[in-house]
Amino acid sequence: YTQYTHARIHTIHTCMHVCTTYAHIRTFARERSHTCVHAHMRTRTHHALPTISYAIVDEAYRSMRDKNVDQCIIITGESGAGKTEASKLSMQYVAAVSGKGAEVGRVKEQLLLSNPILEAFGNAKTIRNDNSSRFGKYMDIEFDFKGDPVGGIVSNYLLEKSRVVGQNTGERSFHIFYQLLGGATTDVLEMLHLQKEVYSYHYLSQGGCSYILTMDDSKQFHATIEAMVVIGFSPEDISCILEMLSAILNLGNAKFKGHTLPNGSNACKLDNLKYVTYACDMLGCSRELMEESLTKRSVETKRDYVLKPLSATEGAHARDALCKAIYGRMFSWIVGKINSSIKANSLVRKKKCMGVLDIYGFEVFAENGFEQFIINYCNEKLQQVFIELTLKSEQDEYEREGIQWTHIDYFNNAVICELIEHPKQGILAYLDDECLRPGETNDDTFLDCLNKNCVGHAHYQSRAMKEFYSDSLMRRNQFRLLHYAAEVTYGVEGFLEKNRDLLYKSLSQAMYACDRPLLKELFPEGSPDGNSIKRPLTAGFQFRTSVAELMKNLLSKNPNYIRCIKPNDLKEPRKFDEDLVRHQASYLGLIENVKVRRAGHAYRQLYEQALARYKMLSMSTWPVWKGRPKDGVKEVLKSIGKHSEDFSMGRSKVFIRSPKTVFELEELRRKRVEEIATFIQRMYRGWVKRRRFKALKRAQLVFSTHYRTHVCVKRYRKLRNAAIVIQKYFRGWTARKELRRLKKGIKAKMAVVTIRKYYRMWKLRRALRRRGSKKKEVWAVGVIAKYFYGWKARRLYREMRRGVKMIAAAVVIQKYCRGWLVRRALKRHTKESAKPIIAAFMWKAMCFKYLEYLRPHLPSKSPIGGKWPNPPIYLREASDHLRNMYHSWRCKALRDYYNENANEKRRMTEKARASSLFLGKKALYPRSVKIPFKADRINLRNDPRWTKLVTETHEQRVIWADVVQKINRSDAKKVPMVLAITGNSFMLLDPKSYALKYRVDLNNLEQMSLSPFSDSIFVMHIKPSRIADPSYAKGDFMFQNPNVIEMVTKLHAVIKESVKKTLPINIAKEIQVRFKADEPSCAVTFHHTGMVYSPVCKRKGSTIEIVT
Repeated sequence: YTQYTHARIHTIHTCMHVCTTYAHIRTFARERSHTCVHAHMRTRTHHALPTISYAIVDEAYRSMRDKNVDQCIIITGESGAGKTEASKLSMQYVAAVSGKGAEVGRVKEQLLLSNPILEAFGNAKTIRNDNSSRFGKYMDIEFDFKGDPVGGIVSNYLLEKSRVVGQNTGERSFHIFYQLLGGATTDVLEMLHLQKEVYSYHYLSQGGCSYILTMDDSKQFHATIEAMVVIGFSPEDISCILEMLSAILNLGNAKFKGHTLPNGSNACKLDNLKYVTYACDMLGCSRELMEESLTKRSVETKRDYVLKPLSATEGAHARDALCKAIYGRMFSWIVGKINSSIKANSLVRKKKCMGVLDIYGFEVFAENGFEQFIINYCNEKLQQVFIELTLKSEQDEYEREGIQWTHIDYFNNAVICELIEHPKQGILAYLDDECLRPGETNDDTFLDCLNKNCVGHAHYQSRAMKEFYSDSLMRRNQFRLLHYAAEVTYGVEGFLEKNRDLLYKSLSQAMYACDRPLLKELFPEGSPDGNSIKRPLTAGFQFRTSVAELMKNLLSKNPNYIRCIKPNDLKEPRKFDEDLVRHQASYLGLIENVKVRRAGHAYRQLYEQALARYKMLSMSTWPVWKGRPKDGVKEVLKSIGKHSEDFSMGRSKVFIRSPKTVFELEELRRKRVEEIATFIQRMYRGWVKRRRFKALKRAQLVFSTHYRTHVCVKRYRKLRNAAIVIQKYFRGWTARKELRRLKKGIKAKMAVVTIRKYYRMWKLRRALRRRGSKKKEVWAVGVIAKYFYGWKARRLYREMRRGVKMIAAAVVIQKYCRGWLVRRALKRHTKESAKPIIAAFMWKAMCFKYLEYLRPHLPSKSPIGGKWPNPPIYLREASDHLRNMYHSWRCKALRDYYNENANEKRRMTEKARASSLFLGKKALYPRSVKIPFKADRINLRNDPRWTKLVTETHEQRVIWADVVQKINRSDAKKVPMVLAITGNSFMLLDPKSYALKYRVDLNNLEQMSLSPFSDSIFVMHIKPSRIADPSYAKGDFMFQNPNVIEMVTKLHAVIKESVKKTLPINIAKEIQVRFKADEPSCAVTFHHTGMVYSPVCKRKGSTIEIVT
């Protein structure tokens, strides 16, 4: 009590004792995180740690990480004692003190965020607890060899499904219902057919409590959704879960009205169909199927199948059973989804495990039923584990080790567990027998069976016993069990029904027939392919098996206990009920546990382990002890001055009586470890320095070698450069000497050429003086020109004779020669007559040059491809003629190609038809241009099922066939079907069996309608006369197919070919559709947002909205 008043709510021994305060306390300063707490704790031993919940978790984590021993933390106590908060603190501490990293951080986040999801769907407000766990949770956290979390597994036990359909006064249903109504937006609630008022729903209004002062449902809803996103729930999964929650609430408002059939049997019908319609919309099934499943029961045997009408009471029970089954199976699916997300990677080889058990506490209410019986049975098993692993095992160990010991008595609740779980004579066994026994059985026959077989047991009481015949606290339909915690009176009403946990076969089949894939997964027994009349296992048998597996799992690990104690029943802070606390301490066995610990020893360890840990404290045992481990441990204790009364030596273990001795050993070990670490550091640093010195010495030798090499190389290069300079000057002098000699020879040669030139000029002038007439002058000019050209050619030839320019010289000589020949031929003509010839030659040369440029720069052979090269100004007209000729040639080549390939010509014709129908009208058309059109996309012609259908319909020719999504008229949901277009009609086939669903002649197709956007939805309008035909109940069809352009083009062509008419194509944002003859037309409106990849269809009254 003194500790409680000072907010010290923890005490620690072998197990942690926590007394909840119903208020927030500051054990550590707000600014100090879990990591700071770990830094404070890691230098201390388990017994020296501060008394907080982290201490027991830290000890378990260290033992698992360092000693490779799997651990489990068992959190027990009454309902409302703080078990859930203790489990969350344990997981937060483990996440804070483990390693860091991106992958490790992701695993930690997912492990921690699994708690809000499980609390939202599995916790509820009770009279004793505002956040009571209504299911058992055991989480195994898996670690790698470093102690970093790598994954986990969550196991759930017995969800209290009956809370979905009813609660006691002052209690609530599961938190998620109130979070949904209080936190979802108005648009979401409208989409789910819900309203914010809690009392509008029968399933939520029975407890008379709609809110909790300490809890904000709106914030909790957003936290739950965010946690589901992080865990890995897809938007479709979250939407499906919310829809099923909405279906449960709306089904709860359905009412049944009873009536009597002509044969005298009772029957019923649904009176409030609005809520049933809402529920069917959420579940994706028809209202007729749901109505039949809730008002009739299918009785099936091996040879017969009968529908039996239900009374109004039975119909209400069937509705409640369906809602409980949906919620219970959805909860198990959510746990499985969490496990698939947080499971450890299979590549991690060595895994260690730490389990955290947070299970419902012991419950005693004014009215106790099947759920309280199962919950208290589980607590009996946990108390038995505590007794086995603490009180009994410790005293047995003292006797086994030969330690002098006075036995301490304690209450062993094994007799109570035996009374409940005995396989043949236990209460659960009798309950299963009553459920499976033929004949008329009910809760009263079960109570009679208990009174007949259990009346002599010391822990069983009922009104059938003489001493309790007049007990006014126990009614005729009740029995009482004397549990380890308290006496609990159970009412047998509903025991058999809840134990059977049956769901009518027709309801399972109705759920499997829904459009939601999740419902098919939750109700596999409803599949028509898996019918079985085998009776399912009872809830009691399943829970007994689960508890047995849980106990086996706990016993395989080292247990660590956190015992939560409730200070008062009023949930008020700072109020301490001493009698209540004494009662809890008594039945939890805490007093006996303290007695055993005080009379016994605080610490025990195997000799080998103790010697390995403390051998450095004695010089005689360090570093190696060659004697027996027992003698070595004794030598260590004597060396530190411990007397024989401080410890006891068992057969295989050493027992230390006082924790003070353990603290001294640990402190001495810590100091000795520091000395050893200092010695190791000194030796290591000396080795590092010696290694560095040797490395420096080797480096100095290498440096000296390279330096000497550098000096020698430098001297060699200096000598070599000097020699090169001398050679350079010598060679320059030699070259200048040679140059002077050559210059003298060149000057002599030039003098000879000059003399020869002047001589020839003198000779020419002398010849000219002899000719006085004009002819002689002309002849003289020709002679001069001849000599001049000859001299020029000879000079060029001499210049080019020694090099690669000899060819150019020859070309020049040819040019001058040809010019001379032309001039000689034109001597007779005047200058005016020579101009046309030269101009014609120049024109031909320019044309030839342009044609040579045009040949490699022609555009491609495609009639629409390439750009014609730009011509010169003087050849533009000729270029236009050439371009027209080239284009005509390309077109002829393309026509010849298509005439030779009929298939290619047909495809091009279809593409041209599609362009005329959709170009500039349909946003989807540009994507279809590059895709080749196909006739049979599902290989229908070669399918034997189609061959069989052809013999019946005589439709051999397949124009187009593919799988389409047919949009229903009632709920705008999509159903896959096969659309086959033949030469005379179009048919709708079942996608699995190819059974013929509908067949419509092409004559009766009035028009096609599409939207101008990029969606793939189209409507096939049937003529009104055809819709009015009584033999044809269907009206217009609405489909979705990605190849809509291809389908409409082929249908347009075949109607023009076979029916000899043009099919109208209507492209508009709003389309009037008449789905049925006796119904008014429905408006289909298209809204383009650009944010939706696949069109979303939703029906609202007489309008279908399609968002693309």
